[in-house]
Amino acid sequence: MRTLQRVVAACLAVVAVGCGTESSEDEAPSLRTQMAEVVSPNGRNLNGRNLNGRNLNNSELGGMLVSVAYTGALSASGKALSNVRLEGSAFVGLDGANPVTGMGFNGARFVGKLGDGSTLPLRVDAITQGSGVDSDLWSYRVSYQGTDGAWRAVCQDSSGAAVSAIAVAGRWDYRQGVTGGGEKINDSAAFTFACEGAAIAKCMHFGYKPWATASNGQSLAGHHQACTRMVRADFCGDGESHTTDGQWVNLYDAAGVQGDTESWSTEAEWNEGGARCFTSQTRAQSPVTCANVTAIANCGDTAHFQSGTRIISETPYGTTGL
Repeated sequence: MRTLQRVVAACLAVVAVGCGTESSEDEAPSLRTQMAEVVSPNGRNLNGRNLNGRNLNNSELGGMLVSVAYTGALSASGKALSNVRLEGSAFVGLDGANPVTGMGFNGARFVGKLGDGSTLPLRVDAITQGSGVDSDLWSYRVSYQGTDGAWRAVCQDSSGAAVSAIAVAGRWDYRQGVTGGGEKINDSAAFTFACEGAAIAKCMHFGYKPWATASNGQSLAGHHQACTRMVRADFCGDGESHTTDGQWVNLYDAAGVQGDTESWSTEAEWNEGGARCFTSQTRAQSPVTCANVTAIANCGDTAHFQSGTRIISETPYGTTGL
């Protein structure tokens, strides 16, 4: 990790979107988020159980926002936009024969899809482009229109204030404890508004931008998905989180994105499917057993970067916490 970087750290109270079922609000737990911006060296990054933001499943929204369609997009003036897509996290498209890019999507309308298959209108209320090494991270304030006609923020903090999101191609399976839970789905027709402070967005701030490549030319898409598993301590690769919010985790890789800055105990090795192996020194509050994980020997051996491990994590915790 860059020695000092600004990251958005979240202390997330409960399992939120990404850990519940996709069917109804009644089946999901209550949600609250405390957000804080901190200057942090690697190792002092807070993890959390949220795959995506706290307001993506609540009584006002009426269901879980699982994806957003490219088709059906409208400009701020109500004109139909065509060929809409993401280049990194920036939208591009056409208004007739005229290109629309970047800030031109301020005020744009999209169609969001809920877990039950119904749809609802979404609106981009503000756009901010990142700077420096994060100039390819575009943030969007997004609202949805409720049944009463009022517009409310899709991503909110614990006080209800609007929080930005990063647009990222594809969608995720937000189920918990089942095969496929937590999986990234490369759907060319859909994208995700990833709320700041939750795993999908947090891993992009860590440097694992799924559209980017490492210095050796390797795509970082796999690292990004492995990071979402790691941040949530999804050891079994089934969408279930095994961590409490606000714990520390150190991560490093062989792609030149994150370096090992701590002398903590090895926790696990991660790839897109979850943990390839894990030790007794985890963030879990009780021992974890994964029926479908065949652990590789010598967990934490950096030679495993050559055989499929994307990320290695370390923690200062044991199986019962700090």
